[in-house]
Amino acid sequence: MSRNWASTLRLPKSLFPPRPSAETRPLYLKRCTDELYAWQAQNRPADDKFLLHDGPPYANGSLHLGHALNKVLKDMILRVKIQQGKRVNYVPGWDCHGLPIEMKAIGASGHKSMSPTEIRQAARSLASSAVAEQLKSFKSYAVMSEWDNKWTTMDPQFEIRQLQLFQKLVRKGLIYRKYKPVYWSPSSGTALAEAELEYKENHVSKSAYVVFPIVGDPLGVTENGEDLFAITWTTTPWTLPANKALAVHDDLEYCVVKVGGSWFLVAKERLDAVTACCFKDLAVDVVLPSIKGSELKHLQYTNKLQGEKAPSQPFIHGDFVTAESGSGVVHCAPGHGFEDYEACTRLGIPVSSPVDEDGNMTSEAFPDDPEKLTPHNVLKGAGKVVLSILDDRVLHVHNYKHKYPYDWRTKQPVIVRATEQWFADVDTIKQNALDALKDITFFPEGGRNRLESFVNGRSEWCISRQRAWGVPIPALYRKDGSAVVTDESVAHIITVLQERGTDAWWSDATDDPAWVAPSLRGEELHRGMDTMDVWFDSGSSWTMLKEQADVYLEGSDQHRGWFQSSLLTRIAAQEDKSQSTAPFRTVITHGFTLDQKGKKMSKSLGNIISPDQVMDGSLLPPVKRKGQKTGTDTAGQYDALGPDALRLWVASSEYTKDVSLGKQVLDTMHKSLLKYRTTAKMFLGSMHESARSTRLSVVDHIALIRLMDVMGEVQEAYEKYQFYRAVAAINKWLANDLSAFYLEASKDRLYCGDGGGVMEELFFGFMRMLAPITPVLVEEAWDFRPEWMKRDKTLIHPLRQIYDGPILGTARPPPPFNLVATLTQTIPKIERLKALATQAIEHERREKRLGSSLEASLVVRLRHDQAGLYNELNLTCGPEVLEDILVVSGVKVVQDEWREVATKGASGMYDEVIPVIVEVKLGKEGHGGHKCPRCWKYKAQEEDELCGRCEEVVGAMDPQQLGQA
Repeated sequence: MSRNWASTLRLPKSLFPPRPSAETRPLYLKRCTDELYAWQAQNRPADDKFLLHDGPPYANGSLHLGHALNKVLKDMILRVKIQQGKRVNYVPGWDCHGLPIEMKAIGASGHKSMSPTEIRQAARSLASSAVAEQLKSFKSYAVMSEWDNKWTTMDPQFEIRQLQLFQKLVRKGLIYRKYKPVYWSPSSGTALAEAELEYKENHVSKSAYVVFPIVGDPLGVTENGEDLFAITWTTTPWTLPANKALAVHDDLEYCVVKVGGSWFLVAKERLDAVTACCFKDLAVDVVLPSIKGSELKHLQYTNKLQGEKAPSQPFIHGDFVTAESGSGVVHCAPGHGFEDYEACTRLGIPVSSPVDEDGNMTSEAFPDDPEKLTPHNVLKGAGKVVLSILDDRVLHVHNYKHKYPYDWRTKQPVIVRATEQWFADVDTIKQNALDALKDITFFPEGGRNRLESFVNGRSEWCISRQRAWGVPIPALYRKDGSAVVTDESVAHIITVLQERGTDAWWSDATDDPAWVAPSLRGEELHRGMDTMDVWFDSGSSWTMLKEQADVYLEGSDQHRGWFQSSLLTRIAAQEDKSQSTAPFRTVITHGFTLDQKGKKMSKSLGNIISPDQVMDGSLLPPVKRKGQKTGTDTAGQYDALGPDALRLWVASSEYTKDVSLGKQVLDTMHKSLLKYRTTAKMFLGSMHESARSTRLSVVDHIALIRLMDVMGEVQEAYEKYQFYRAVAAINKWLANDLSAFYLEASKDRLYCGDGGGVMEELFFGFMRMLAPITPVLVEEAWDFRPEWMKRDKTLIHPLRQIYDGPILGTARPPPPFNLVATLTQTIPKIERLKALATQAIEHERREKRLGSSLEASLVVRLRHDQAGLYNELNLTCGPEVLEDILVVSGVKVVQDEWREVATKGASGMYDEVIPVIVEVKLGKEGHGGHKCPRCWKYKAQEEDELCGRCEEVVGAMDPQQLGQA
């Protein structure tokens, strides 16, 4: 009569759930974030710190996937550093000033008239609510930080530090006020920095070829004193009223042509293009075939839009003039173009900008008839009216599609407009900033060129904004409009702001003398209402640090934003120019988040995915739980794998490029995470205290060698912040080295033998590798460790372990060095042999001659000249070890005389890399024994009897346990 031997087996037993529980998540989150951060702050050495400085997210609304990508990357880096034995420092921050919050505050009021003080109060309230909401979300991603010590740019202490930094720049002569063109957003009513722009590739402008009459006949080409016209081309006809010069290039060749009864000046290389547009069916006669641009600078011309009494205007040289487009003669409006401004102001040509803050033309645009242009907006038809006034001086009008700047907040086009603004001098400090970048590490390396190009490409920084919600620029103004900004006046204003708060700058009476420094009293001064650029706000955040940050990590758009503003303000404030130091040692950048089709996520496309959807699993179809009846409603039943699902997506992504997320990607992440949990459960149920004192087998040593290999690979990836490489290595190890090799080879020993092995070592190695990526899983697995492990106070929590610390328990005898060295050489051959054996066994299964692989024995035939391989397999492993590795009931390794051709085919599987044939033997011919009812190996002497090994194991068991069998 057969007995049931199941109770004598060491089957895995663990209560670790296959999926995380929403009820226990807060507990594990707290342990692996707040408690771990506090622990490391006390237990890691104070003289080995790692400082990650937070690039502040904007406090405006809920978080999106880009925020999650950013914060999780930072958190994984911190956890890696804790594993390296460092004490990490990470204080979260928020950017709270600026236009979007102000506009939301105004909108919430129903657009009623609000005073600056009311706007500031409403904006502060909105920003505070957003900070609280975002903080809660960040914590739910298992991000650890000094949440109770957060900073915001609207904190009084932060604002004062920022103003003190501004004062330093004033003291060094780096702050000045100037009337010059800046990017201006009519939709926002303020100047914008380059970093606040986004470019629309298919913007369409109404472009035109326009002519200006040249005074007299200086080139002597006309016949009866007719006008000679210079042809220009412009994509912004509304700027023509501000025209102050025509630019040519000294080295270009120009020509004069006659068309009908008129004469025209045009660049020689552009004649064909201009003719095709403006003179399609007309005869074009070349009157003056060539004249250098340098010979045209004595010419003068008139501009009808300046008025009949206006003086003539000059031709000038322009480096920016080329023969690649237009006519080779460029209309210059120094009030509406950066290059125009530089070229004209060098020659003392005045700047004009007859456009108001809303983008409407002013009365100066057309002095002879002001009302013709004043009602018109430059972005909504003013250009068309300008062209109608010029009438016959317009040769051709056409639509022109090109790249054009837009306000990144309102998504409306911006203009270039001269206004009185405050600037920081970048040109003076530019070289020092570039020098400071030489010793900085960039991930990816391409970030260096990007940041250097942005710094190199600017000479000044417009730091003023015409808004109420921000840090005030501490300037006083006289009646004539001149500004007073001195070291003394700014220091005095800072003192008053410390006493009264920044709101008082707007709420105090305009004639309150308390704001005026003693040496200025007696003058009639009033406070300015400009605020500082928000990039100056966040760029000042390094002032909170006592030392250089180890890492700045943000999106790739911050090369022109926060990375740059931080660098420039730091360099500008340093006293010793010869010792220029950047605020960071390493700059890491990530890409943007896209949907599964590679499109940028946006509300209009309806493709936005929130981090919560990733954590609650609602992006994937509802799941049917095990045992659930068919037809049962599964609505709302999702795989809510929590923050680890979000974090694994981040870790698996090549984040230096744009990162995609959709159902397919998320499904892959879920399968991987469930595999991690299944593996953890297997470890937790298979670790036995008795295993610590059992011998280590060859298979155990192979498992440890492979574990060390993968841990080294993962460690290298972590050190280079390449988390996706670490995840790939972990997944490969799980599939190949753990599941397909060690667990298969050890299953018999674990369940039926002495329960030995290196499960505990593998568990800790696995947990260490997962610690930065899925800390909640690691925390939960540690909570479900066996009771005997909980009693062992020498064990260290996996999240607190040093990554490259010893894995092998101290009670374990170290393996002989020559064994490890030999195995390292032999493992690839063993793996090749296992693949070949699996192939041979599967062939027999397909032929219906074999069910379980344990029904078979194998003959491994080596060529007669393979004595080295024969010794490796027999001496290193031996038949018993090979049985376990190949999961069969017997293995025999022999050397034969054989020829490759004769041995290929159904009788066996041949491998060319290691010259070996694997033959499958079945029944008595193979193993010569009966199936053991306990271990299922064909090793028993008689039917329904135990094999010798099982008899020995069962004989040593407790009689009560045997009674249940």
